[in-house]
Amino acid sequence: MADLTVVDVPVDDGVADVAGAAVAAGAGGDTVPVGPHHFLYVNNADASPHTATVATPGTVKGHAIGDAALVVAAGDHGILPLADVYRGANGRASITYDAVTSVTVAVFELGR
Repeated sequence: MADLTVVDVPVDDGVADVAGAAVAAGAGGDTVPVGPHHFLYVNNADASPHTATVATPGTVKGHAIGDAALVVAAGDHGILPLADVYRGANGRASITYDAVTSVTVAVFELGR
């Protein structure tokens, strides 16, 4: 698992090359920081749709919370807010992918 770093998108001009900052999705998954201004970006340049799954480690009244699945169509991009509900014991969210062929990812923070 690779630890992805945050790409800052400043509020004052709101310009950042998130797609340009994206890296290859890790075959064993990735971890990312979470928070109210963090988002996962997935670029699927493959000819097939792919799913990024963000683990949800918490429970509600003893019941597991379902993981979040971001399905990205072939040739498309997807964005998923990285709320605190995804925070694992290490303070980061764990992400896995159904396949990583032609899939790049980034985590960005929308400036405050």
